[in-house]
Amino acid sequence: MMDLALSILSSTLIFVAFKLFDVYKVQTLYAIITNYIVACIVGLFLYEGDVEPSKIIDASWFWGPILLGVLFITVFNLMAKTAQVAGVSVASVATKMSLVIPVLFGVLFYQEHLSAWQIVGILLALVAVYMASLKEQHITIHKRDLILPALVFLGSGIIDTSIKYFEEQHLTSQEIPLFSSMVFGCAALTGLVFIGVKSVKNPLRVNLKNILGGIALGVPNYFSIFFLIRALRSEMLESAALFTLNNVAIVMFSTLVGILMFKEKLSMKNWGGVVLAVLSIILVALF
Repeated sequence: MMDLALSILSSTLIFVAFKLFDVYKVQTLYAIITNYIVACIVGLFLYEGDVEPSKIIDASWFWGPILLGVLFITVFNLMAKTAQVAGVSVASVATKMSLVIPVLFGVLFYQEHLSAWQIVGILLALVAVYMASLKEQHITIHKRDLILPALVFLGSGIIDTSIKYFEEQHLTSQEIPLFSSMVFGCAALTGLVFIGVKSVKNPLRVNLKNILGGIALGVPNYFSIFFLIRALRSEMLESAALFTLNNVAIVMFSTLVGILMFKEKLSMKNWGGVVLAVLSIILVALF
């Protein structure tokens, strides 16, 4: 349970870092790529074995970090585009609602058992995520723009499901730091290719503020994945329940941090989402 709590804390710190990006005018894309490089270095530092490229290539999980690395950058850009076209709330809801995908994966493919109360808790969690994330009023999305939140939903769900798959089928406890590091390393390489293509038209300028922002983001980002994989290895909760707790707790704590640190104003609907989040956590964790 401690690993899950640390993963939630790390993810909440990611939210804080992104909010500070707005305050200090950090360019998000460049900070994101720096963050992946930092997260990769942290993972290599924590790995206790020797890093041997030939053994990594021969590992059964080798193709996983490549897939996840590309997905990380792709989903990030889709989230940014969704926020621009449909609003930040829509992007946030699409990301967090994606917990449905790993939950169904755990139940269908790993025959995980959920009690009736846990199922009620998961349904309440979905409502809580929706209500707590909806910050904008009178949101309208054109039919042609529905593809963007749909892709964010699908991409985010595939990332969580892939992490569960590799943890279950391919990873040993000793390999978790190296696997996590490789995921972020591949994401960094994909991002560097992306900005390399962009820099043909707009020359890249190194900015100390972006680098510092990337460092502040990279450390909690690494540990959010590292502790999530460790939590999945424990037998306290089924992965379906664990992903629900992880996502709804992140939304709840991020909302509360927004109030306390950044003086955000919440509507009655947002407060209702927070209350439902607490109730869903109780149902999923205790029953």
